[in-house]
Amino acid sequence: MTDETRENVLPGSDGELDTADVRGYDFRGDFDFFEMLDAYATTGFQATHLAEGVDIVRDMQDDDATVYLTFTSNIVSSGLREVLAHLVREGHVDVIITTSGSLTEDVIKTAKPFKMGEWDADEAALREEGINRLGNIFVPSDRYVWLEEYLYDFFEDFFAEEKTRTPTAFAKELGETLDDEDSILKNAADQDVPVFCPALTDAEIGNFLYYYRQGYDSEVGIEIVDDYDTLIEEGLLADTTGLIAVGDGVPKHHAIMTNLFRGGAEYAVYISTGMEGDGSLSGAPPEEAVSWGKIKDETETNYTQIEAEATLVFPLLVAGAFERDSE
Repeated sequence: MTDETRENVLPGSDGELDTADVRGYDFRGDFDFFEMLDAYATTGFQATHLAEGVDIVRDMQDDDATVYLTFTSNIVSSGLREVLAHLVREGHVDVIITTSGSLTEDVIKTAKPFKMGEWDADEAALREEGINRLGNIFVPSDRYVWLEEYLYDFFEDFFAEEKTRTPTAFAKELGETLDDEDSILKNAADQDVPVFCPALTDAEIGNFLYYYRQGYDSEVGIEIVDDYDTLIEEGLLADTTGLIAVGDGVPKHHAIMTNLFRGGAEYAVYISTGMEGDGSLSGAPPEEAVSWGKIKDETETNYTQIEAEATLVFPLLVAGAFERDSE
């Protein structure tokens, strides 16, 4: 091998990098869950981002930040519903922003569970059997029949004195009717945590509101701008804000957009599988929000994105950020 080709293959380097060694958890000896999570910091790839997320959420708590929790409906479809309810029950979050499907499915699960299914299913046969598929989760259609009856009774009381209501009032009063300790809406109502749902009509709730207005009361309606005012104004009053975005879309953007009015959020942790290359909001990392002034760029690490499917990593984030000190 000539000196020239050797330099191409083995170029060498000058000095040592002043960073931590890459090293994973040592399973020898007694297993310690939180030590394993700590080892994620030097594991590399998305494990290191998860470790950053844990640290940032702990910083939110130490700073007494107003914590915004945002999530999409598929998160409630899964077993993460119980994790979300726990965070609300224990007083770890101050604001929730979510989608209409989250409200729909949270209410259904108070009475009728979703069932485990399969990814590879005969879709036409499922349709004939009245079974709806969410990934590898099956939801029989009788759940929505039950929901329609439940909501019609609720609508009658909800619109009795005021014909135009807000999504936050809808979520709070609906939560007050529920009797399930694993319900996100019930716990939010009990803890006085506002649930913002800017796209309230984009699920079965919207369908049933349409049927109710057509068949029972043509004057009822939902006002969203009042909630937007409230979300902006309460953000302006907060000394510090932190965002935990589980999934993307409207909930994540509603949180960062309303924080724009106060000069950006101090902390942000995204859990996302969105692709940045298409230029969509769902794929936009927190760095892009910095360019818009929706998240602040501090000298210390104050934001990160965990590029992973939420059911795999969100319970680990919650355990590391909120449960370590409760042992």
